[in-house]
Amino acid sequence: MADEGQRGGLAVIAVHTILTGASNQLGDFESGALAWLIGTVPAVIAGGAGAIAASLLWMRLFPGLRDRQGFDAS
Repeated sequence: MADEGQRGGLAVIAVHTILTGASNQLGDFESGALAWLIGTVPAVIAGGAGAIAASLLWMRLFPGLRDRQGFDAS
């Protein structure tokens, strides 16, 4: 049994675990459904194109992050 000071932390861990597991299963379902609808190879190509498009969009929206040279505090 957890003492009173640990209960909040345990609840956060429990919720995080449930949401992480659910998001992984949702992604698996989405991939499988798309592959069923349009075929495996087109689904893989669409997924790769979507990942590249998201990366390019992120680079355009956050140029400061794109131009970083490292992880130092400067």
